[in-house]
Amino acid sequence: MAIPDEEFLLKTTSACAGCPTSLILRYVTKAAGADTVLVIPACCTSVIQGVYPTTAMNIPVYNVAFASAAAVASGMSEAFRAEGRKTNVICYAGDGGTIDIGIQALSGALERGTDFLYICYDNEAYSNTGMQRSGATPLGAMTTTTPGGKKDLKKDLDAIVAAHNPVYQATACAAYPQDLYNKVKKALSIPGPKFMHILAPCPPGWRFPSEKTIAMGKLAVKAGLWVLYERENGKLTITGASKAAMKKRIPVEDYLSVQGRFKKITPEETAEVQKSVEETIARLQREVDGIC
Repeated sequence: MAIPDEEFLLKTTSACAGCPTSLILRYVTKAAGADTVLVIPACCTSVIQGVYPTTAMNIPVYNVAFASAAAVASGMSEAFRAEGRKTNVICYAGDGGTIDIGIQALSGALERGTDFLYICYDNEAYSNTGMQRSGATPLGAMTTTTPGGKKDLKKDLDAIVAAHNPVYQATACAAYPQDLYNKVKKALSIPGPKFMHILAPCPPGWRFPSEKTIAMGKLAVKAGLWVLYERENGKLTITGASKAAMKKRIPVEDYLSVQGRFKKITPEETAEVQKSVEETIARLQREVDGIC
């Protein structure tokens, strides 16, 4: 599917160098087109868009309270549909505003069958306020509130969402824009509640050079730490580069060792991360095979 030239995220963002969030949003809006409204809670995107009238967004944006994005989108979608309008309603929220603070509104919107697309761009911490720990922060990662490294595994948001049986659910990564674009395009073609979880490697928060954002995303996928897939009406399909990673993966050390946030991770924690990867891969493979 060809990616159009038209831009809806202009070159005036105040994003950090190498920011994956703005890169993801660029392809999300290209897939969505002009007849789209973004609902954005407190997150990096509420800052990088800039201040009116010099905002970088070329489509309508509603900036809302941290916990309320999915609730606002529910009302907005109902209003548009009542008027006979097919306008795309997209929540674009970080992991803090999704996995932690906004999860109750997301659950409610999915349960009600809201016709919208909820996108969680996941940089695995509260990056906008200084890189504090979130439920998405992985085991062993240093943040300002876990200076010795987090001692818990990352919350499984995708399993929580899957329990709501949305009509479409997918993962994506900033490092694979064509896969991301195709999935957004597909999601928006299906009526009902849709959810996408997108990995967003953050250079300042993860402590790697800003020119390595794409490489970092590819390492996550090749190590099996981030599996690209889509689940449509309950059927799981592995997509893109993850097809190869399901069969043969690079060691998780290849990914962890090139990020400063993991400099205090212990060998035991590294082994636990590797074990978690293998368990996740096995579980997803059983689902693909229809034996779970």
